[in-house]
Amino acid sequence: MKAPADSLVLPAHARLVARDDVWLEGNAVQQFARVAALPGCVRAVAMPDLHAGRGIPVGAAFAFADRVIPQLIGGDAGCGVRLVATGVGRMAPDVLERRVRQAMEDDPLAECDPGEVFEQVFRRGVRGLAEVEGVPEALAQLAAAEPEDGLRPSGDPAPYRAGFERALGSVGGGNHFVEIARVGAVRDPAAAASFGLAQGALVVLAHSGSRGLGGALGQRWGDAVLEGDAALPYLGELAGACRFAQANRFLLVYRMLRALGAARPSKIAGGLDLIHNDVAREAVGGEPAWVHRKGAAPARGDDGTIVLGSRGAPSWVMRAADAEAGLRSVAHGAGRKMGRGEAREKIAARYRRRELARTALGGRVVCDDPALLLEEHPDAYKPIEPVVESLVEAGLATAVAPLVPVVTVKR
Repeated sequence: MKAPADSLVLPAHARLVARDDVWLEGNAVQQFARVAALPGCVRAVAMPDLHAGRGIPVGAAFAFADRVIPQLIGGDAGCGVRLVATGVGRMAPDVLERRVRQAMEDDPLAECDPGEVFEQVFRRGVRGLAEVEGVPEALAQLAAAEPEDGLRPSGDPAPYRAGFERALGSVGGGNHFVEIARVGAVRDPAAAASFGLAQGALVVLAHSGSRGLGGALGQRWGDAVLEGDAALPYLGELAGACRFAQANRFLLVYRMLRALGAARPSKIAGGLDLIHNDVAREAVGGEPAWVHRKGAAPARGDDGTIVLGSRGAPSWVMRAADAEAGLRSVAHGAGRKMGRGEAREKIAARYRRRELARTALGGRVVCDDPALLLEEHPDAYKPIEPVVESLVEAGLATAVAPLVPVVTVKR
């Protein structure tokens, strides 16, 4: 059932995308309505994974005609997901888990100068890693082959030289993860092939962001409302944070590719990187507008996009429909149905500790934090299928293939 806040009157330019069988948290809908009513907002779309944040809902996109609002991006600027499809088939579960654990302990940047790493990544993103002395040859080759990211030029990194590069290649807390998954039954063979996906093959999926750097960016700009040229410094620094986040996901994926023995171009069949927390200049109603995505995956053109499941539910690769009515966006995940405190209490009573390291789909979980195991349990999330079908029925994207978790790392 929908949340009681369904009775709330939304502005005419605001839209909720969710079937009747998708529960929406009342407080989240209220937050969405409040932001949609801000001056200058010309369109707002709430996705079926909408949930309450710190005053700003997660799982929504907002278009403003003439202003950039950093608070709508939040403190995890550049958060997103990276998918790499491989040609690797099956691997024994015990062997794969052991190799994943080892890969997470090895630091590929151990021989690099931290200052040089930060400068290159902030300014050039993944491609910058290829220029850093001490980077392993295999990593450098993959980084050099990375396509241009399409972001605006990065701003001045000086305010952010505070050791954030030490976090590169780390998952982070909350709902972030890196995992090896298997491609399930393909719904759209042509689209799957164009994205490098083959049924039964293993892929790597990383969901993470800019770590402490994004938090520093959010604190620096606070509750500013930026118009005209006043937005340029923030946009430049945001671009640097997004590049940092992309490099972080790249390093996480590289570790998992090493575990699969696939850290070379000949083993990689395709991939993409999507940013969930960003702002971009896009056409809305025939006019340029600043589209703010807060926990929403871009779905432009006929590109690939991804709706994340949980460690006990598949993620879904989808093909974008370039739907302006949805601000060319889709849900970035299933969305929570329990707060973290509630999950710790209820799930601890339902499961033994050893049961938390396995999933109903046969997947394995690598996590050393008992609280995180409870907070991020699949039971704390809404079912993924109604979320995906909501997006399909709304004409925002079409389903391509599920990615079934095999080994999930949360730290």
